[in-house]
Amino acid sequence: MVFSSILFLFYFFPIVFIVNKLLPKKYKNLWLFFASMFFYAWGEPIYILIMLFSTFFDYTNGRLMVGASEKKKKLILINSIVVNLGILFFFKYSDFFIKVVNEFGFGIKPLNLALPLGISFYTFQTLSYTIDCYRGRVNIADNIVDFGLFVTSFPQLIAGPIVKYIDVEKELKERDDSLHSYNEGMKIFIEGLFLKVLLANKFGEIFNSFTFADASSKTLVFLKLVAYSLQIYFDFAGYSKMAIGMGRMLGFHFPENFNYPYISKSITEFWSRWHMTLSSWFKEYVYIPLGGNRVGKARHIFNIFVVWFLTGFWHGADYNFILWGMYFFVVLILEKYFFLKILEKMPKVISHIYTMVIILFSWVLFTSTDLKDIGAFFSSLSSKPLFSGEVTSFLLQYGILFIIGILFSTPRPKKLFEKQKESIQIAALTIAFLLSLAALVAGNYNPFLYFRF
Repeated sequence: MVFSSILFLFYFFPIVFIVNKLLPKKYKNLWLFFASMFFYAWGEPIYILIMLFSTFFDYTNGRLMVGASEKKKKLILINSIVVNLGILFFFKYSDFFIKVVNEFGFGIKPLNLALPLGISFYTFQTLSYTIDCYRGRVNIADNIVDFGLFVTSFPQLIAGPIVKYIDVEKELKERDDSLHSYNEGMKIFIEGLFLKVLLANKFGEIFNSFTFADASSKTLVFLKLVAYSLQIYFDFAGYSKMAIGMGRMLGFHFPENFNYPYISKSITEFWSRWHMTLSSWFKEYVYIPLGGNRVGKARHIFNIFVVWFLTGFWHGADYNFILWGMYFFVVLILEKYFFLKILEKMPKVISHIYTMVIILFSWVLFTSTDLKDIGAFFSSLSSKPLFSGEVTSFLLQYGILFIIGILFSTPRPKKLFEKQKESIQIAALTIAFLLSLAALVAGNYNPFLYFRF
């Protein structure tokens, strides 16, 4: 069940919201917990048991830390890390390592396991809880329903944002689900729905309409790559907006996940704006424990290497994701130690062009299924003419959409919207919602790219 579906928009969420409003406070968390279970079971009727195990396991680990000695706490933490990452590794990475081993002449049969929905996200959430319990940063949960809602909350369960227990600890006990929160949440949700359905889906259709090898010119290769860049941004940012909006309607303040990353003037800035909750997680639970930047140059480079190897590997069990992570590792090291200060002194247009070129190429690595796809991209760039007759027809058909997409990847439309009177805002949101519904009814292309991570 995806957010941008008629079933979710007109049946599941309205029922969940109305019942939540009518229930006494002491039953709200229990209701939302069971609603989240139903939401997950709709797509994963078997693998829901894994999520429930992770929930109970780390709730128990937290309770075991109460009054425990430092040595015992550390053993509990190690147990949590090993078991959680072991489950994630088994389902997400087993076949990758079997493939690697088989390249040396072994004939091990792949397990061909389906990846449980959201496992990369909820594993990081429960891990952050046990680590924070060990550090004494959070109060240890004393109610398994409250903790279960933290792990399984359906708005952010499948594809983030990654919520830490400390982010919602107080709101699990007391939250504002007033009319004001509903209105604010609805605005954010419709914004996300618009980005997802009217922009991400459209750019996805363009990207999938031809391959790099089929492109008749360098210009079409470039436009295909721009289409994917806009698709993945609006897809993930739109989902995150919808999750944050629904959370707000239910009284939760989930952390922001995107802050217009395509306006960045360096890759360092880009990664402070893109998938911010993942970047924050790796910084807090990997980078800083390794020593962060409070170490020598060689160790600092190693720390950044570890973070970006894991970031790439988190996104997927394949060589292209590792290569993608290593690509950003190299670029960030070069920026940190050589030319970040130079970029800051350059005209903003130049530093922005540099950043977008780096980002665009990164999506070639990210979206490739194997090295042949990467080769096809470079082959097309080197062998195809700069222009072709198809470019004109392509731009006539999609040029306005590209202009709209580029504009909405900047804060300008949002700032213009916020300056308008409330009546105009309501009218704009209503039109955006109705257009999104019309597109959903008329179309059959409605994937969420980050569901596979």
